[in-house]
Amino acid sequence: MKHVRLRPALSTLPPYVPGARVPVGAAAFKLSSNENPYPPLPSVVAAIADGAVDVNRYPDMYATELTEAVAAHLGVQPDQVVAGTGSVAVLSHILSAFCDAGDQVVYPWRSFEAYPIAVTLAGAQSVQVPVQADGRLDLPAMAAAVTDRTRVVLVCTPNNPTGPAVRADELETFLAAVPSDVLVVLDEAYVEFVRDPQAPDGPTVLAAHPNVVLLRTFSKAYGLAGLRVGFAVADARLAAGIRSASTPFGVSHLAQLAGVASLRATDELLDRVDRIVAERTRLLTGLREQGWQVPDSQANFVWLPLGDDAMRFAQQATAAGVLVRPFAGDGVRVSVGEPEATDVVLRVTGDFGR
Repeated sequence: MKHVRLRPALSTLPPYVPGARVPVGAAAFKLSSNENPYPPLPSVVAAIADGAVDVNRYPDMYATELTEAVAAHLGVQPDQVVAGTGSVAVLSHILSAFCDAGDQVVYPWRSFEAYPIAVTLAGAQSVQVPVQADGRLDLPAMAAAVTDRTRVVLVCTPNNPTGPAVRADELETFLAAVPSDVLVVLDEAYVEFVRDPQAPDGPTVLAAHPNVVLLRTFSKAYGLAGLRVGFAVADARLAAGIRSASTPFGVSHLAQLAGVASLRATDELLDRVDRIVAERTRLLTGLREQGWQVPDSQANFVWLPLGDDAMRFAQQATAAGVLVRPFAGDGVRVSVGEPEATDVVLRVTGDFGR
């Protein structure tokens, strides 16, 4: 009997491993998914509730009000903004718009685990460039990996899961070395948490380099992970191509309303971000005082380069009441949560036998 054939690429597709969830009835801090520990602001909840009566209608296909609000927030034109179902979906639309079968996509590794999945599903080939020992992207090596088959380069800054952000001078050197017909995606999912004064300003980089696309999300700093809304910002011509490859009506009505309401409450939301950054500083300081060698995170998580001890550490953390994200044989990513969660993490790291 003949069977319907699946694409051969699916047999080698790496699975996306979500962060562990707190079991029903259990008490634990969930530090496994880089979520904002604070709930949406009352004004955002009110916008969601008001919009609930309209869910029998399709959303605005082009998320007009949201893209206009994002454009005003970033100082770009609305036709440069493309919204999608989280930045992961927008990345898939970007790859669909620019890659044909056999094209190459260069990106750092270890980095965001959705990259190899999205590249494979686009029919392209992954070219992974190892990050440096301190968790930083090796931009010279990434530039050297670009060939005449390269269509897209992904630059994750701050890098997930290691934490460091690229710096403006090294990014400019990198962009000068990459051919102008190669798309460079700056994945800035955690940009609101960056405090490094040497970090680049995304919109400024975009204005100077027509082959750059910014990729951002409302999931992290804005606390809308459950509504799935992200966006790309690009040259208007490139944005039109990404929009053509996007899922029709991809961003729900509630997500659009929540995004607009969040931008209206930016100052209030960024006050929460400041609190998370302060907690990140406390966590990094505590780890280093215990003797840990950890990268300088500019995101809402820290990276413990534990190698083969990653799974054992995660088990001990779970037993202590915190869920973390282990990467077997590599390390553990710990999201920054409530101060009480930081206390528990530091107790686990202080007791862990390395």
